[in-house]
Amino acid sequence: MGMTTALPGFQHEHFRDIRSWIAFLRDQGELVDVHTSVDPYLEVTEIVDRTVKSGGPALLFHRVGDSRHPMLINQFGTERRMCMALGVDSLDTAAARLSELMEMRQPFGFSERMRGMAKLRRLTATEPVSIDLPAPCQEVVLEPDLDRLPIQHCWPGDPAPFITFPLVITADPATNTRNVGIYRMQKVDKTSTFMHWQVHKDGAADWRLTKDRLDVAVVLGCAPVLSYVGSAPLPKGVDEFGLAGLLTGYPVELVRCRTVDLEVPAQAEIILEGYVDRNDVGIEGPFGDHTGYYSAAEPFPIFHLTAMTMRKDAIYPSIVVGPPPAEDAWLAKATERLFLPALRLAAPEVVDYDLPIAGAFHHNVIVSIRKSYPGQARKVIHAIWGSGLMSLLKSVVVVDEFINPHDYEQVFFHVCANVDPARDLVVTKGPIDQLDHSSEAHCYGGKLGIDATHKLPAEASRDWPDRIVMTEEVRRRVDERWDEYGIPCASPENLARDAMPF
Repeated sequence: MGMTTALPGFQHEHFRDIRSWIAFLRDQGELVDVHTSVDPYLEVTEIVDRTVKSGGPALLFHRVGDSRHPMLINQFGTERRMCMALGVDSLDTAAARLSELMEMRQPFGFSERMRGMAKLRRLTATEPVSIDLPAPCQEVVLEPDLDRLPIQHCWPGDPAPFITFPLVITADPATNTRNVGIYRMQKVDKTSTFMHWQVHKDGAADWRLTKDRLDVAVVLGCAPVLSYVGSAPLPKGVDEFGLAGLLTGYPVELVRCRTVDLEVPAQAEIILEGYVDRNDVGIEGPFGDHTGYYSAAEPFPIFHLTAMTMRKDAIYPSIVVGPPPAEDAWLAKATERLFLPALRLAAPEVVDYDLPIAGAFHHNVIVSIRKSYPGQARKVIHAIWGSGLMSLLKSVVVVDEFINPHDYEQVFFHVCANVDPARDLVVTKGPIDQLDHSSEAHCYGGKLGIDATHKLPAEASRDWPDRIVMTEEVRRRVDERWDEYGIPCASPENLARDAMPF
């Protein structure tokens, strides 16, 4: 599945809040307003799951159970809407923009220095800024009461309703650096939830570092780029709101919370303020997850609300995860494209890569490389297992640069054609995603690397054959004469010219 095709038909926009985003989606025919009453217990999930899997629109449910708050869901459920959210015509465009801004090489000449200074000014101009009260997210101040919100009970085996699309903000107790993550929150009662930050996530690291109590702010409903960056696998200490500014060209406006020492996006819809105690944990789950199975019930900390603020007529966001494809597929595909430059820093020979949706993004990656020396595919396999949250991948497939990693049939052909299992498999053990149900131990299990590249003389005991590739002269001649043949199929304009023959 390639990400390089431009998607025409919409203007590039900057959305300050979820309301301008909803208005834009409605104007573009990408949103359906559902005024019929729907039940947050299972019914919303079934409606949304069918809509997502058919490539359908974003949905704004106006009557969800007894709640007065509308629910926005499936806002990122297609490639087109994901591009709209980032203000680009392709996800690769966003990646190129981010790579260009973040590439700060030593400027040697005058013109290079001028360009470097311009980049630095742009970087500085997009850093988050604090604003004074009053802020829209604090227009209404309430006693904490989660019963007001249309929180979904997603799947039959879930023990309770879950807040599925929160931006959870914490600060490192040692450095005070901000972290923003998306961690599901199982409702316990009107004023408390579980906080499901997995062991490998930065929110969990902040919690482990605290001696007693950790302030937490939860953001529900915000500009689409903020929702995206909460899912981005940034290194600890890199500000997600800073990334949002780089992607849009505008700084994120933040306002101080009322009861905790944290800042939140000023234009957000709903803010839940509170804390988690280092020793206050309970059993959370199970939960129908993006793996297609229920994740196990495990101990997680309890989040206690100390304040609840919102905009007037606040809109509640949600997302359904479950058997892929689901809405989170396009959040993950955006990450795949945006973080290609970062992967190339660890492995410069990488041409492209693909995280298959069917692999739930934590299970498999396909990487194409420019191969120039023996053992290079194995080097890339280990580099990936040493790169941030890619360390959790169960399998890595490496192919040559002339293979399109998004063409799964082509990849499978070369896995079958080029791999000698006795020579080309790397089998080891290491960290595994906490949600994985198949590993032999909790968060730890087997890993598989597959070298499906052509083999150099030092890697094989016999000569490697040449690939079958038609000459360009003959291909051009047939292209030019195709209409003469009278054959309706396989015309030049219908051929994928970037796909190399098997």
